[in-house]
Amino acid sequence: MLKKATYLPLNLSLAPLLLLLLFLLSCVVHGIHEKKILRVHNNIWSPKKSYEASSSCFSRSLGNGRESTTLEIKHREICSGKTTDWGKKLRRTLVLDNIRVQSLQLRIKALTSSRTTEQSVSEAQIPLTSGIKLETLNYIVTVELGGKNMSLIVDTGSDLTWVQCQPCRSCYNQQGPLYDPSVSSSYKTVFCNSSTCQDLVAATGNSGLCGGYNGVVKTNCEYVVSYGDGSYTRGDLASESILLGDTKLENFVFGCGRNNKGLFGGASGLMGLGKSSISLVSQTLKTFNGVFSYCLPSLEDGASGSLSFGNDSSVYKNSTSVSYTPLLQNPQLSSFYILNLTGASIGGVELETSSFGRGILIDSGTVITRLPPSIYKAVKTEFLKQFSGFPSAPGYSILDTCFNLTSYEDISIPTIKMIFEGNAELEVDATGVFYFVKPDASLVCLALASLSYENEVGIIGNYQQKNQRVIYDTKQERLGIAGENCSI
Repeated sequence: MLKKATYLPLNLSLAPLLLLLLFLLSCVVHGIHEKKILRVHNNIWSPKKSYEASSSCFSRSLGNGRESTTLEIKHREICSGKTTDWGKKLRRTLVLDNIRVQSLQLRIKALTSSRTTEQSVSEAQIPLTSGIKLETLNYIVTVELGGKNMSLIVDTGSDLTWVQCQPCRSCYNQQGPLYDPSVSSSYKTVFCNSSTCQDLVAATGNSGLCGGYNGVVKTNCEYVVSYGDGSYTRGDLASESILLGDTKLENFVFGCGRNNKGLFGGASGLMGLGKSSISLVSQTLKTFNGVFSYCLPSLEDGASGSLSFGNDSSVYKNSTSVSYTPLLQNPQLSSFYILNLTGASIGGVELETSSFGRGILIDSGTVITRLPPSIYKAVKTEFLKQFSGFPSAPGYSILDTCFNLTSYEDISIPTIKMIFEGNAELEVDATGVFYFVKPDASLVCLALASLSYENEVGIIGNYQQKNQRVIYDTKQERLGIAGENCSI
């Protein structure tokens, strides 16, 4: 005769304790990591999501605060008004972004070498500005110049603000009319003998073009900014009234471009937010105290973000506290914003490498973040360790850690954090972890890339800055970072 099994009654008061012990045991055995959820097919280029682009690149003012003004910032592709072959566009962006970064490295090398003369700068064929590298600058705002709306590409790596001007000898196609100085009473010429003309050396790598030709003495200061990919802008240095939101500034120095070449996506020109004396930031120092910030929206949302001037924190909508890190000072790279990258973590696991504790640029124009080879290797190794079990795919262009995610809807991905001096953190948004090389998600890659050499300077690209409030404080020489939903 078989005996019935007897069971002791479970003491329910001990149940929560037992569950906690089982959970802790699981953590010890399997490890626990910080994760984010990414919806694989929730993007504007996915066939599963329809999206109509705006027919205009012109954006609006978002209002003024206490000694501040805020502008709407748009992704250039959202305002193109064209039916885009996203697969071709996404792959082309990677190739062009690589050209841009290579050009930046050449320029930095020329500036930091022993031959820091104007000749060595010219030989690099790259201006001090980070460059416009065809279609890699992505974000646009609208300002009023001489009473006319102008859509400008935003670039923290550039200094000179310029627009296409009438009469134009050679101009690319843009949305809206070209700026016409002949109909503006506030337009003024900058002359060759002025200190402003001499400031062009620091801002563009080229001095103002003066002197005589065929016996005729030239008095107007001309500028030229040429780029390694063959694009350029050339014209007259001038001053004009500019309206940023509701804030009007008189005698703003800018480039009136008479000869311009490049694929600038229909924009009127470029807004230089670098650190030289001729940049918009320096020219508005008394008005905005040397502070500006932006919040770049996720392209997947098809939404706009914001660009704010001034130190009125009430305009921010950050969900985490702002943490600040010092801006490193390098006289040879005085126009760039340089941070001290002291560490990084993947899924909460801190990485160990002796390469931390070095300068890295933060740039609104570069797309994909570039890391020194030793740091990238540590990031890749830990990421693959935590993001396992997904079908791999071949690399493409600068990206070498790729997957085929077509059969997935929601995936759990390790968090990526960059840590800077002062314990400031940039936690990459879920939409900034993977780059969709193919719209159907058959080729999705880790959106980070390695530099070619260990001694090259790293760059934090705009793809990893999405949904972050990034605050540039040039007066106190610091940069602030906080998480924020940037879609408006």
